[in-house]
Amino acid sequence: MPAAPLTFTARHVQLSRAVLAAVAALMITFSPDHSAAVGLSVFGGFVITTALVHVLAAVFVHRSGHRWPAVIMAGASIVLGMFASIPTLRSDTLFFVVVICWAAVTGLVELIYGIRSRGTDGARDAITTGGLGLLLALLLLIIPVGFVHEYMTPQGEKMALTGIILGVGIFGGYAAIVAVLQGIAGFTPDAKKAVQAHAETDAGVDRLAEGGHA
Repeated sequence: MPAAPLTFTARHVQLSRAVLAAVAALMITFSPDHSAAVGLSVFGGFVITTALVHVLAAVFVHRSGHRWPAVIMAGASIVLGMFASIPTLRSDTLFFVVVICWAAVTGLVELIYGIRSRGTDGARDAITTGGLGLLLALLLLIIPVGFVHEYMTPQGEKMALTGIILGVGIFGGYAAIVAVLQGIAGFTPDAKKAVQAHAETDAGVDRLAEGGHA
């Protein structure tokens, strides 16, 4: 018996995005260096690989007329991810500009798509993820690029909290939340399939009951 062909579904898109976001969050969380170089390196890798997932989604998952969000998000992610991946351009200012632009564009696109698709599977997840992207852009806009706050540790060591440290940390937090949300969405049974399975089960029970009364 020939094996069933492998297909790339919406669930694979969600789980792929969850894994990539989780990797980005872990890399930032466990890195003692929250500089622009590290932040842009992680961001660049995250958005470029996520763009590939969007491309696959546009080709194999979304039907005609519903591919525009994946295409726009893939394009923005590739362009901004490439800028972030150029070592000679990496700076605190570039981190804020690139991440804010990416979060605003992809967040707005995903939010609009979720609102327009309200009532369908995945719409609520798109609204939530898009809203998080806009929140990320807003938080980074609030933080001054040149912010520096010096303080003393209990051990008497002089430390400094800077704008780039806050910015990279916030991006890491965003990635962690997206990983959880997309992971939950990916492991949640499809509503339509659940209803169909329930209906088929009920129909089978009814047939058995009718057979028992015959």
